[in-house]
Parts: sequence; C-alpha cells; structure tokens
Amino acid sequence: MRALQVQTLSPDLSGCALVDLPIPPRGAGEVLVRVRAASLNFPDLLMTRGEYQFKPELPFVAGLEFAGEVVEADADSGFALGDPVYGGNKTGGFAEYAVVPARALSHMPHGIGFPAAAALGAAYGTAYTALVEIGGLKAGQWVLIHGASGGVGLAAVELAKRLGAHVIATTGSPDKIERLKAASDADAVILAEGRFREAVAELTHGALCDLVYDPVGGDVFDESTRCVAFGGKLLVIGFAGGRIADISTNIPLIKGFSVVGVRAGEYARRFPERGKAIREAVATLAADGRLNPHIDRVVPLANWREAYVAMAARGIVGKVVLEP
Repeated sequence: MRALQVQTLSPDLSGCALVDLPIPPRGAGEVLVRVRAASLNFPDLLMTRGEYQFKPELPFVAGLEFAGEVVEADADSGFALGDPVYGGNKTGGFAEYAVVPARALSHMPHGIGFPAAAALGAAYGTAYTALVEIGGLKAGQWVLIHGASGGVGLAAVELAKRLGAHVIATTGSPDKIERLKAASDADAVILAEGRFREAVAELTHGALCDLVYDPVGGDVFDESTRCVAFGGKLLVIGFAGGRIADISTNIPLIKGFSVVGVRAGEYARRFPERGKAIREAVATLAADGRLNPHIDRVVPLANWREAYVAMAARGIVGKVVLEP
C-alpha cells in the first residue's frame, strides 16, 4: 500500500516520504479499513517536527483520522465487511489501509460522504467536549471562538450556533475575515489582534463572553482573560500561535472565571462512556444535517506536501482532506 511515512523529525517536512509498505496485519479487537479519505489536523504537522505531546516511535505512518470501508473485523466487533466507518488512532491514517481498535471507529452517519466523515471526528469531538461536556454551553450564551478559520475552530463555531449560542469568531489574518464570514454563520467575525476586548464588549453590550474557546494561546490568550464574563470559562484547546501563555492567578480570582484545559482525546480515553456519548451526539447532529464540515480542499495523497504546506502557512479555512 502507499503511505505517508515520517522517517525523521524535521522542521521542513524533509523527513517525510510517500512509500510502499505492506498492508498492516490486524490483531484481535482491531479492524482493517480501506481508507477513502483522511483529514489533516494541526497535530499531524507538529508530529513531523516532534513538537506534539504524543511522540510516536520513528518511523511511523502519519494521519490522526480517516473514513473508509471495513475490510476485516472480528465477528463480535459490531462491524461487517463493507461498512462505511470513520475514526482514527493518533497515527496510520494517511495510507491506503489502516488498522485501528474497533473502539476507535464509528459507523458513518447517513447522508455524508467520506471527506466530510474524515473531517468530523477530531474537530467536532474537541468542540463538543470543550463547549458542551466541559463548558456546559447553554442556548443564548455568548461564545468567543479563536482560530475560527482552522478546522477545530470552525467546528466550534458551527456547533455553538446549532446549539443556540451567540458566536463571535476570530481570525489572526485580515485576509481571512471575508472567507470566514462566507464559511460560517457566526454572529460576528473580528480580528484577534491587539486590544480586541473593546470589540467583544461592544458586540455583547458589555456582558462579555460566557465561554472563550482558545486553540491559539500567546497574545490571544492574554487578551482573552479580559473577555471572559464573571463566572465564565476560558477553555484552553492548544497553542497554535506558538507561545504558551502564563497567567497570574489573581486575574481569574478577581474576575471570577475558570481556566480549563481541554484534551478531548484523553478525556474520551479516561472516561470511555462519556467519549462514546460525545461521538454519538456528534454523529446524530451530522446525520440530522446540522453539522456540515467545511472542506477547504481535497487533494490526492500523492500531493500530501501541498496540504501540509498550506496548513503550515495558515492558508486554510476549514479542513484539508487527503484521498489515498
């Protein structure tokens, strides 16, 4: 099979190569899937550099998540030959075939194709875990979502809107503002630059935001501490901006808000029943047509470098999908 293998860690993708490998053998409790589409996520890029918290042993096949058709599965797995499925297992998705534990797969929702299914799991699972499971999102609340042009951010915008929240979406790129408006139904799109608290306060009539969803960090996090309403939550999703921010504990004390870290994958592993419930909730919303992942582009696996370079250059709105 053809697969994208990370052979050495490097800052410029020079350690990655498209190679021919044997189809991976399936063990007990695992499912062999013919991959039809695989979604690129920011951790996929970080893992080529060794900058992600999960550091697989080299060499490894890249790709956090995918969608495809079942080729082999245990009789009691709940999956049968030809079933359309989606899921992932940290690595292995950027290949023609992938083997994952049965618990890491779900049946594809009716009415969506392989590219959309491949873009569903990580982004919407993170958004649901953060906003609903941990954030306790309620209809009518104000939500500030940073990095909204990225896959994880745009998923959060869509989910929050579908659940009845008022959403302020931000981007760090002026040239993405109109693209983000076209790709989402956020109540407002603003530039996350400088003192954006004033814009947030004006849009919320001084109430500020009940939830702040931050996959960016750095200066954006610093200014976000001024945007959280009393009793609200600042949800730390990641550090795509590069700098890991510090906070003086008197700030959340005086302003009465919580800073909460969100690791959706780890949450699902530690609380498997809750993880299953989250996956089912996302799948139901997708099957009902309420969630529609925005695909920036679909590229052949042979053109994997185009996808990675676009992500590194922050030129994407939504998700990039690779097709083996």
